[in-house]
Amino acid sequence: MSDRVLLDYGSGGKASQRLIREIFLKHLGNPGLNRLDDAALIEDLSGPLAVSTDTFTIFPLFFPGGDIGSLAVHGTVNDVAMLGAEPRYLSCAFLLEEGLDMQDLDRIAASMGRAAADCGVQVITGDTKVVPKGAADKMFINTTGIGMVIADPAPSGSRAEPGDAVLISGTMGDHGLAILTHRQGLKFETDIQSDSQALNSLTTRLIREVGDVHVLRDPTRGGLATTLNEIASQSGCEILLQEDQVPVRREVQGGCSFLGLDPLYLANEGKFICILPEDLASKALEVMRSHPAGRDAALIGYVREGQKGRVVLRTSLGGHRLLDMLEGEQLPRIC
Repeated sequence: MSDRVLLDYGSGGKASQRLIREIFLKHLGNPGLNRLDDAALIEDLSGPLAVSTDTFTIFPLFFPGGDIGSLAVHGTVNDVAMLGAEPRYLSCAFLLEEGLDMQDLDRIAASMGRAAADCGVQVITGDTKVVPKGAADKMFINTTGIGMVIADPAPSGSRAEPGDAVLISGTMGDHGLAILTHRQGLKFETDIQSDSQALNSLTTRLIREVGDVHVLRDPTRGGLATTLNEIASQSGCEILLQEDQVPVRREVQGGCSFLGLDPLYLANEGKFICILPEDLASKALEVMRSHPAGRDAALIGYVREGQKGRVVLRTSLGGHRLLDMLEGEQLPRIC
C-alpha cells in the first residue's frame, strides 16, 4: 500500500481490492460486508423500518472529541433513532481526494469500526471513489442507516401538542464551538470537546420505559433554536422556551460571548429534543439522567396553542423575544 491515496485505489482493480481488504475490511468487516457482493442481503428485519442518509464534510477531519469517521456513524445512527427506531445496519460511501494520507484513512476507518460496534450496528455495504487532487477536500463520507421502528406511533416533528413538555438531553453548543475553536486555533481555559455520541440506547429506553413520546429530534445544524422552529412549524403550534433552563457549559457560554455567537444556534452531535405529555416529563427526565448520554437532561419549555410556527424565548430577565430560524448557517462544514 502506498502511504498516500492514489487514483488507482478507486479504479475497481487490484489496487481497489487492496484498499478494501487492508483498510475497510480490517476495521469494518463482518459477515455481511465480507461477502463483497454488489448489494447487502438483509434477512432479519421486518415491520416498519426507518431509513436515513447523510453526508459528512467536516473540516478539520480530526477534532477534540471525535473525527469524521465516528461522526458519520453517530450522525446517521441518531437520525434513525429519532424516528423511534433501533438502528441495525449502515452503508458507507467514501469520496477520497488523491494524495490523502493513508494513515489518516486507516485511523478514520478504525474509528468508524469502534463507533459502529459501540452503537450495535454493522456496516454491510459501501463504496469508494477517488477524485483528482483539488476536486475535493481530503475526504467526504456518506452513510445510510436502516433500523426497525419500535415506537407506535413513531415520533414525528408534526406530533407536538399544546400541553406537552419540551426536554433536552444535555448541554447545547458543544460541537459547534469545539469545531470553530479547533479550526481557528483558539484556546480557552478549558478545552471544549465535541459532544459527538450515539443516542440510540437512550432513545430506546425512553420509548420502552416511558412511552408516548411525541417528538424526538437531534438539534444538529442550526442548533436548538432552528430545530424548535422546525417542530413548531410542522406541528402548527407555539413553543415557549425558558432561557435559564437551557443547559450550556460555562466554557461554551464564555466562548460564545467572546466570539459573539449564540449557543442556541450552534450545532450539537450528541443531544436530542424530546417532546411528550407534561405528566410524563418527570419519568422521562429520570430515565435520561440515569444514562451517560443524558445526565444533564432538563425540562426547557412547553408547547402551547399560541401562534402557529412560533418559538418564544422567555429570557433570564423575565422578558420575551421571538427566537427565529437562521437564514443560513453560522458555521459551514461542521458535520
